Amino acid sequence: MAQQLKSVGIDVGTSTTQLVFSRITVENTAAAWTVPTVQITHKEVIYRSEIYFTPLISAEVIDAAALKDIVAKEYQQGKMKPEEVDTGAIIITGETARKENAEQVLTMLSGFAGDFVVATAGPDLEGVLAGKGSGACDYSKEHNATVMNLDIGGGTTNVAVFQNGKLIDTACYDIGGRLIQFSEDQHITYTSQKAEALIKHLGLEIALGKRPSMTALKQFCQGMAETIVEIMNADTRSPIQELLITDHGLRKNHSIDKAFLSGGVADCVASANPEEDDWLRYGDIGILLGNAIAQSASETNHQILYGSETIGATVVGAGNHSTDVSGSTVHYDGELLPLKNIPLIKLDEEEEALPSADRQQKMSEKMEWIQKQGDTSLVALGIRGQRGYGFNEIQALAKDIAMVSEKINGSDHPLVVILESDFGKSLGLCLRSMIPKGQGLICIDSINADNGDYIDIGVPIAQGQVVPIVIKTLLFGY
Repeated sequence: MAQQLKSVGIDVGTSTTQLVFSRITVENTAAAWTVPTVQITHKEVIYRSEIYFTPLISAEVIDAAALKDIVAKEYQQGKMKPEEVDTGAIIITGETARKENAEQVLTMLSGFAGDFVVATAGPDLEGVLAGKGSGACDYSKEHNATVMNLDIGGGTTNVAVFQNGKLIDTACYDIGGRLIQFSEDQHITYTSQKAEALIKHLGLEIALGKRPSMTALKQFCQGMAETIVEIMNADTRSPIQELLITDHGLRKNHSIDKAFLSGGVADCVASANPEEDDWLRYGDIGILLGNAIAQSASETNHQILYGSETIGATVVGAGNHSTDVSGSTVHYDGELLPLKNIPLIKLDEEEEALPSADRQQKMSEKMEWIQKQGDTSLVALGIRGQRGYGFNEIQALAKDIAMVSEKINGSDHPLVVILESDFGKSLGLCLRSMIPKGQGLICIDSINADNGDYIDIGVPIAQGQVVPIVIKTLLFGY
């Protein structure tokens, strides 16, 4: 029997803030008398908010009260109550994630928006959600293609590369339409740090408080546009590309079949007009940048496509694509759920194959390290288990996990294990017999997460056969 979940996506970006409500259908797709296979079978946006300028008190501080008012208004307009929302994500993106109070604002909004609406920040996840929201991920799967999505917003350009529907790489660059902002009389009121570095590199006469020439602004935007094309073409990194990297570039040069553009600036690329007579009408360089990218696009080797969502790609991704479901062979104590913001450490293949004592040592080292990084004592342990574990191997693995858990966590905190392979119930039953009586246990499978991710686990759905999962990052000030 199908179950429907109500989901919210809220995107607090450099330029704009928007919200969507979605309906997600979950059902068992397996044949009768077989092991259940519970999957998300349908996603539908049922409400879109207005697009608001992100409210700021100053260049460094988000107006939290105004932002909360926006969300409250849109919940009312969308006829949705926070307690009716089953899942979803609030993502804070671009320059806004660097504001002084970004983390506090995100925590406040997630608590206000619903019990299992997760808070997330960081360019990698933003790029992935935008690539899913734009349709680039689905296109790569349907056409067996390698597709790059470039989500060009106000403060950053988030890049995600998909191959046959699988994410293979991400990157983020300080390229966006709000890096330089203007007063009504076209004097500069704001320049980002990276904008100032690029201005200096190009030797342009653009300065805070001054009215720059249109020629200088076009040269500035041309530098960013050429970098966009360079990324698409997998060319050798130029000094400007190196300068504009936010936290990391692409890990390798990818030969792509198609490039998708999304984000607010993508609309400016699609509607580019060289005869534009009001370049600065939004008080920023977005239109100039869009035109520069359109002109440079002739130099790319690839056909450029525009997503089914452009300015709404990230918010639709947050609403429709942030939640997954576990496998149905799981073992959990339901009273522990939901759990939020659990940091994850994961053994790699070599570490997982080590002899028992060495494997325990690796688990201990990683769990102790992650606990020292923050104020959490609850850590999720990730296991691949892709070698077709038999019963003896599962028992040996359970023994190692139980011993390390007792040493590091004791019995005061639940044991959380996240598996890629589908033996969560078997491992969970073994662990239950080995850990102290009364200690909480959650062992879920069919989830691909990695070191440094955070995991949110929701209350069971589909008659308790699966649990909803959100894998996310929490990265501020990058």
